[in-house]
Amino acid sequence: MRNLAAAVVLSVAACTAACAQAAATGAATEAVRKTAFDVVDGGIDQPLTDLPGDATRGRAIVASKQLGLCLLCHSGPFPEERFQGTLAPDLAGAGTRWSAARLRLRIADSSRINPDTVMPAYHRTAGLVRVGSAWQGKPVLTAQQLEDVVAFLQTLKLP
Repeated sequence: MRNLAAAVVLSVAACTAACAQAAATGAATEAVRKTAFDVVDGGIDQPLTDLPGDATRGRAIVASKQLGLCLLCHSGPFPEERFQGTLAPDLAGAGTRWSAARLRLRIADSSRINPDTVMPAYHRTAGLVRVGSAWQGKPVLTAQQLEDVVAFLQTLKLP
C-alpha cells in the first residue's frame, strides 16, 4: 500500500511538472480552449481535435519521463525503457482491449469510469485540488497530445 501511495504522489507531482512544461512552451494555451468533451457509452466518441492523432508522437509522449509519465505506473512494449511500472495494466494490447473512444476517456478523465482511480486526469481541469495557480485551468495534455496518445495505443494490438 505504501508503494501505491508513493506512486500516486510521484505521479501527481510529475503531472504538475508536465503542466508547468506545457505552460512554459505555450502548448497549454491552445489546449485550454478544448477541454470539454461528451461521454457516450463509456467513451468519448468524437476526437478532441480536427487533426488526426499521430502514433509516433503519441509513443514519445507515453514513454516520456517529463510529459506523459505513463511508464511510472504502466509497462508496455518499450524495450529501451529500463524502468516500467507494475501498478496499472500493461499497455501491450491496449488497442485490442479498448476502442479509441474508451481509450480517449481513460486518458482524459479516468475518474468518469472509476471514481476511485489513482490515474491522473490528463485532460480535465475542473474539480481538481491542490493545483498551483500557474497551472489552474490547464490540462496536463493538450487535445492534440491526447489524440496522439490514443493513436499510438490503438496500434498496440494483440495477435
